[in-house]
Amino acid sequence: MTVGTQMQQAIATVQNAAATMKTFSLETQDQQAKKTFEQLAQTFDSALNELKGREQYIQNQEPQYKQ
Repeated sequence: MTVGTQMQQAIATVQNAAATMKTFSLETQDQQAKKTFEQLAQTFDSALNELKGREQYIQNQEPQYKQ
């Protein structure tokens, strides 16, 4: 498995986690839980942006990792 493939898998995993937190936030009636899920979703979104930036960097530095 290439670094590019591993990065794509990591991005997909974080996207899924963010979506799950957003769903939990919408489905809960508990305001404290809603706030926690929203904060977690924001954290995952931030991590996602970092990973996408890293993926772009890898692709620019090491074109053979593109797949």
